[in-house]
Amino acid sequence: MRGALPLTLLFGVLAGCGGPVAEAVDFRERFEVYGVEEDDMLKLRGGPGIGFDVYAGLPNGTILRVDSCQQTGGTRWCKVALDRAPGLTGHVSAAYLREL
Repeated sequence: MRGALPLTLLFGVLAGCGGPVAEAVDFRERFEVYGVEEDDMLKLRGGPGIGFDVYAGLPNGTILRVDSCQQTGGTRWCKVALDRAPGLTGHVSAAYLREL
């Protein structure tokens, strides 16, 4: 997970400085970003795959709400919204999520 966006970008997005707008989706289950290397972040992407734009870097401990997950190639991708900024949605690898 090298090359993630700096924390300042994450905090800027959380403060409402950009990012996609959420659709009317019922994000229910809460998960925590877990298992990302200490000097890296989980990438919140525009779609279910590494070819999609990166919206933000999410450090361990970030709480997300999951709408749905799908298998794409060898990776399970989940459509998520940030718990503290529900208008920011995207996709992350399920391998780095732990249910709360």
